Amino acid sequence: MVEIGPGLAALTQPLVERLGKLTVIELDRDLVQRLQSHPQLHVIASDVLRVDFTELAIALQAPQLRVVGNLPYNISTPILFHLLSHVDAVQDQHFMLQKEVVDRMVAQPCTSDYSRLSVMLQWRYAMENVLLVPPEAFDPPPRVDSAIVRMLPLAQPPVLDVQMLETLVQIAFSQRRKLLRHTLGRWLAEKKFGGEFDVHRRAEEVPVAEYVALVQALAA
Repeated sequence: MVEIGPGLAALTQPLVERLGKLTVIELDRDLVQRLQSHPQLHVIASDVLRVDFTELAIALQAPQLRVVGNLPYNISTPILFHLLSHVDAVQDQHFMLQKEVVDRMVAQPCTSDYSRLSVMLQWRYAMENVLLVPPEAFDPPPRVDSAIVRMLPLAQPPVLDVQMLETLVQIAFSQRRKLLRHTLGRWLAEKKFGGEFDVHRRAEEVPVAEYVALVQALAA
C-alpha cells in the first residue's frame, strides 16, 4: 500500500498498525525527516507527480498497488490524471478530497457536476462516493465539506487512444453552455469525420460510452 502526502501521520499510523509496513510519498523536507525515523515506513521524498507508480510497483515487488491519501485541493486533479497514466499498476485507490471534486468525479450526464473530469475518469474506473466527511471532523475545521471516494480500475476497459479522448473531451467541455456543433462539431469536421454523432447537444448531455465510441470510430 502507498499513501500520498502522509503529513503528520494521522492516517499513516493506523494504517501501518494494521499492515505492518507502508510506503509513503512526502515532499515536505521536515516531514520527510520525521517520517524516516519510523521503522515501519518506506519514505519516498518526492513530488508525487514525479513518481513513476509503474516502476514503484516493480520496486516493491507488488503485482499492483493500493493507493490512499488525503489529497490537497490545489493539485488533486493533476494527481488523479497522473495516476490514470499508471492505472495498470493499481489495484484500487481510496482518497479523501473536497466534496465538490468527488461530486464531479462520480457525476452522471445531464447534471451540472458532469464534466471533463467525470468522463476522463469514468471511462477507466468504477467510482463511488463512500463517505461524507463534515468540517467538524477536522481540527481546525475547514470551510468546505470533504468526501472519500473509492476508485476501482475496470477489469476490461475499452481500448482507445487516451490522448485523443483527452483532446476530444477538452474541446467538448471548453464551452459547455454551447451546443457541441460550435466546438466539437467543428473539430470533427476538420478531422473529416463521416460517422454519426449528434452535435446538437451540450457536452454534459453525452454519456461516457458515447465519447469512448466516438474516439474509437475516429481511430478506425
